[in-house]
Amino acid sequence: MRTGARVWCLGWILGLAGCAANGGLATGALPVHGARLEGFDYPHPVSTYRFQSQGQALEMAYMDVPPDGAPNGRTVVLMHGKNFCAATWEATIGVLSGAGFRVIAPDQVGFCKSSKPAAYQFSFHQLAANTHALLAKAGVERAIVIGHSMGGMLATRHALDFPDAVERLVLVNPIGIEDWQAEGVPYASIDALFAQELRTDAASIKAYQSRFYYNGAWKPEYDRWVDMLAGMYAGPGGRQVAWNQALASDMLFTQPVVHEFGSIRVPVVLMIGGKDRTAPGAGRAPPEVAARLGDYPVLGRWAAGAIPDATLVEFPELGHSPQVEAPARFHAALLDALVETADE
Repeated sequence: MRTGARVWCLGWILGLAGCAANGGLATGALPVHGARLEGFDYPHPVSTYRFQSQGQALEMAYMDVPPDGAPNGRTVVLMHGKNFCAATWEATIGVLSGAGFRVIAPDQVGFCKSSKPAAYQFSFHQLAANTHALLAKAGVERAIVIGHSMGGMLATRHALDFPDAVERLVLVNPIGIEDWQAEGVPYASIDALFAQELRTDAASIKAYQSRFYYNGAWKPEYDRWVDMLAGMYAGPGGRQVAWNQALASDMLFTQPVVHEFGSIRVPVVLMIGGKDRTAPGAGRAPPEVAARLGDYPVLGRWAAGAIPDATLVEFPELGHSPQVEAPARFHAALLDALVETADE
């Protein structure tokens, strides 16, 4: 299959929030990593949380970064998206640590440096419970929870399931602020999703990210994140990686959290890039359905009204990943929101 065909297949037929790819687009080199992202260095030491889940021994990798300077006594937990890893929060970790926060950034089961089981019932309830147990083990009773993309769905579920453990919820371009199935997107079987994941390559992910994450403007510093995911698919554990990603895609589609926004009982900050049009599965939908999906300016304002205690922060000219696309602007707004929380 030609590269262009792969872009069309992943970006529009599945309408995924992104896809892994081989990197090295700038250098011509193909990175190869292990199924648990062996060979890709994280910006801070990686710890391992070992636990039993669904009858098997699993591990969650995570970074636990102390405050750099005077501690403020608060902890932030960062939840990555489907096509991201804890390492993608590198700049955010540095800013938050420098502002006195303890920062914990885990890789969820099935992603990046964490276990990729052959069989696992992926659910946001399960991933939230896993993360809650990790935080308890780390001695964290209450934290600010920040979730991006798929991580926004997980962060929402975490706040719904463990409200007493969440000081504040920050949702950065969360997917799941609309119910794609209810809007008319057809279901895709896990086998079909797996087949598509196996076609993932560098060109497809770069093309998708360029269009939906960065509004067509690619910068060389984005290549590193393409390389990060690419190596897992290109490596000897690529099928294992693709299988877990297919299971996660099914979870995204079948477990919407949008209908429970009215039940969120913690303060919420919504940070929305106005150029984002991410809508998993939109490419499977009839054209008239696909055309109305992923309208983040509209969705963000609606969500801010649906959540009882929500503040909306808009970045009209930014896309799906404002923390990567415009880190200085994003982090200034984030710190403003968290300082206001401390003053309340």
